[in-house]
Amino acid sequence: MDAACRPLLLLLALLTLPGLARAQQGVPSAAAEPRTVEVELHATDAGTTAVSSEDATRLGLASDDGTAELVPPSLLADSPAAWPEGLEGTAGEVGLELLIDEQGHVADVTVVQAPAEARLTEAALAAARGLRFTPATMGGVSVSVRLPFVYRFEPPAEPATTTAQARITGEVRARGTRRPLVDATLFLDGSDTPAATTDAHGLFSLEVSAGAHRLEVRAPGHKPSTFEETLATGQSLQVIYRLEPGRVNPYETVVRDERPRTEVTRFSLHEQELREVPGTLGDPFRVVMLMPGVGSLASGISYPVVRGSQPAATGFFLDGIRIPMLYHLLLGPAVVHPDFIDTVDFYPGTPPVQYGRVLGGAVEGRLSRPREDRLHFTAYADLLNSGGFVEYPFESTGTSVSLAGRISYSAMLISLMANALRDENAQRVRAGFWDYQARIEQKVGQGRLRLFVLGSSDDVGLSPEMRLGSTGGGVASGFHRIDLRGTHPLAGGEGELAFTLGWDSMGLVGDGAMPQLPSGQLAVRRVGEFGLRQTSYAARTSWKRQFSDSLELQVGGDVEHRRAATLIIGEGRPPGWRPEDEADPLKNPSSLATFSGAYASVTWRPTERWTVVPGLRVDAYHLVPGITHTAVEPRLTVRHALSDTLTLKGGAGLFHQPPTVLLHIPALDTAGLRFGLQSGAQFDVGAEWKAVEGLELSADVFYNPLSRTVEFDLADVAENRRRRDLAQVDPSASGYAYGFELMARHPLGRNWFGWVSYSFLQSKRLVTFNRIGDDNRVVETVQGTLPFAFEQAHVVNAAISYKFGNNWTVGTVLHFNTGRPETGQITSLTQRSITGSDGQSAWVRQDLDRADRLAPYFRVDLRVAKSWAMKDFTLDAYLDILNASLQQEVVAYEYIRGLDGLERKPMTLPIILPLVGLKGTY
Repeated sequence: MDAACRPLLLLLALLTLPGLARAQQGVPSAAAEPRTVEVELHATDAGTTAVSSEDATRLGLASDDGTAELVPPSLLADSPAAWPEGLEGTAGEVGLELLIDEQGHVADVTVVQAPAEARLTEAALAAARGLRFTPATMGGVSVSVRLPFVYRFEPPAEPATTTAQARITGEVRARGTRRPLVDATLFLDGSDTPAATTDAHGLFSLEVSAGAHRLEVRAPGHKPSTFEETLATGQSLQVIYRLEPGRVNPYETVVRDERPRTEVTRFSLHEQELREVPGTLGDPFRVVMLMPGVGSLASGISYPVVRGSQPAATGFFLDGIRIPMLYHLLLGPAVVHPDFIDTVDFYPGTPPVQYGRVLGGAVEGRLSRPREDRLHFTAYADLLNSGGFVEYPFESTGTSVSLAGRISYSAMLISLMANALRDENAQRVRAGFWDYQARIEQKVGQGRLRLFVLGSSDDVGLSPEMRLGSTGGGVASGFHRIDLRGTHPLAGGEGELAFTLGWDSMGLVGDGAMPQLPSGQLAVRRVGEFGLRQTSYAARTSWKRQFSDSLELQVGGDVEHRRAATLIIGEGRPPGWRPEDEADPLKNPSSLATFSGAYASVTWRPTERWTVVPGLRVDAYHLVPGITHTAVEPRLTVRHALSDTLTLKGGAGLFHQPPTVLLHIPALDTAGLRFGLQSGAQFDVGAEWKAVEGLELSADVFYNPLSRTVEFDLADVAENRRRRDLAQVDPSASGYAYGFELMARHPLGRNWFGWVSYSFLQSKRLVTFNRIGDDNRVVETVQGTLPFAFEQAHVVNAAISYKFGNNWTVGTVLHFNTGRPETGQITSLTQRSITGSDGQSAWVRQDLDRADRLAPYFRVDLRVAKSWAMKDFTLDAYLDILNASLQQEVVAYEYIRGLDGLERKPMTLPIILPLVGLKGTY
């Protein structure tokens, strides 16, 4: 057994100060000889001091009263002496005198008291050399001292018997999620004193006596559980205890490493805010439709109309990868599995410089970081589609693999409904989609290398009847992306380099019922296609470094090369196609184009309350042969914190984009460069106020002058209405948009989240239009400022979701918008009634500056879910209803002559999507 070691009494200090006295008297130290001065010490309540003497005075160690204060050494590192192995006997003591040098080391050891057993003395001498002390000082100068030290030896006690002992070791986990519970407490046999506590990995170890025991386990946020164990003598039992959570996947406030706010306006959504909003089908990107500043083409259609611009004016990104078609079938979920998305950032205006070639806002989904603890798996199925997600880390190599995919069986459901309704035409409807994603992420030194691939396919239309000569057709679209990205510390900052390869397709397809040889049986075959194909090669790079608390620099660039072509197979032609259309860039949009851009921004914080972010982006658009456009885009953001809770903000910038056709369509984005660039500015001012804990208020006022717009109507392109001389006519216009947005938000926490937003919007275009006479002919051509086709003056959204203690979740969404102008774009054209000379009433076209608006629309969405924590996985059942209020939205009007005269009949779109589904998470 180790001996007790403690100094007993300080008797004498020997000051060994070579040459010090003579040097202080002016004699060179090289000529001085070492001398030892013996000083008698006195111990008092005030400390240990030396009696006045001429030596202390001569050495310069005396204080003003002629005494010198000694600070004795203290033990820094113990060096226990072990009981000699095999020795039997009684206790003994070894008295030593230690010489402690000026560094606190044991310079010499002298035995002053030896026991009868010599092996105890040897053990004490061997151990004493390992003692370490703080140096003793006298008058502030380190000195050597001698002090007594005693090792007391006691024979080791007899080993305690362990025959009646047992051990329980194990882990405490959360039931359902398998998450280790840290600081869970175990109580043994009804005792109020904790017997063990889990560590950072949820592990514990507990010594118990043999026999039956009752263990109660408690952990914050979980229901206490009691477990009974019976152990035999000497048994070691390995266990896993699972505690049921008070709430499955609770709405907890998660402390995140939030990026500092440097943008004018950014809405960031996390966790259940992305996946449990009613009416969104559990899709993170569809939540954007309920944000301030967002209108819609029609209820349920997912593409956002941001501040009155075309949907194509908003860019969609996924960790820097530009996504061409974000949603399935316009109504469906996004093309990325929800479990791949960690955060969605929405910039309704003045997006940062890294988002280029957009005239409006930007939406970016950020991929979740791979979880490196264990296998994770998710599977779900509902009435629309089913999908799965799996993630597995290889700890030995630092590699993580994630796979996901979904497939829709909506066509089967449509067929079942058609059979129930006995509708033969509906039975021919087909609508389906699928998508996939895969990620391999590898740790490389201090950086990471990631390979990410994703793809999507959509097909909607009418299948031909199974009779000879029957035809059908539809619209098919798809894309694929392969992205290789590396990040690594570089020059004191963080560098990124990525390469992306992409394929896009969209087109009209024709099918026919054709006889198969040699059987002659009818089968559906593809008889024609008019499609657009595009291959793209892209690279991007960025570097960010924070030079100080007040200065951060970000630079980057990107380049994308697109090769697009028109594919015509068999009888495939667009409606109304003519041979002379071969020269029309939008009818035969084959193109070869390169987009390149570079940007830089500085985040400057001159004081704690001011943040100034100037930035510059330069883009070049090159279209073969020889068409090049250059755009310079300065941008500025300023934020000022008036207090810890109230911030004022403002921003401005220039923005450019190629011509747009409602949505991003392969090839048309590049072919339209023949008509030049769109250009505009964005100005935004506002305030953010954290009024109280759990309540965030924001307000924004914006004005976006548009100096040049080229916004083609999709119907004109699809139906071939364009005139032959359009190539010689400038299709551009100009305009502006302005409005304000208000939002009150309760972020995720305290078992609920929600927000209320109101947007007021005016979007205008200066265009040339015709005055129409009563004979339905053009009277004159005039110019005027008209409401844009996507203007919705008032939009209100309210969303709330609450998780109850019994693991029921109930949420609802209320949406209201005023109707869009009835100008003939994506809707009908207003007609007016006239009475002819024959007394008959008729409809004629109304002048565009007198066009009506569609009726306002209001709907309520609902979501109810129940969760269960199973042994090692959680199970969720949910009912999610888009338009639970069964409201019908007016999307156009039909002007007809009825039995009672002229009739204006509303054309409604009763989109109601009830989804019942199950989701399991392991």
